Amino acid sequence: MKRSIFLFCSLLACWALSGQSVKVSMEPILKEMMTQYAATNKAQASEAGWRVQILATTDRQRLESVQQSFRYHYPNIPVDWEHNPPYYKLQAGAFSTKLDALRLKFILSKEYEGLYLVRDESIAKGELLNYY
Repeated sequence: MKRSIFLFCSLLACWALSGQSVKVSMEPILKEMMTQYAATNKAQASEAGWRVQILATTDRQRLESVQQSFRYHYPNIPVDWEHNPPYYKLQAGAFSTKLDALRLKFILSKEYEGLYLVRDESIAKGELLNYY
């Protein structure tokens, strides 16, 4: 009997609460600030982050060979090179935090020697990795 009364009261309370709603209002100045923040954030196409440098060499053929090998073994990690005369630099990954880049460096250190992290000031937002 007590159980059925408790059940009835619980159902009655749920029914009474289901008809209620909560309305949150925001000050116009806050709404404008949030809109402006969102627009500014969308306008920025790139941000600063970290990459793992795999190789720095003056031999372009060696660079292309290592790049092909890397793409074969790690197809999910973006890898690209840049030319700062006289060196060709092969860099992998794109991370917003140094800790994420360190994880990738640790994984790659088993196959590649002389890895180190480099700061990149213009990483496209779509290129950032959120794992490793």
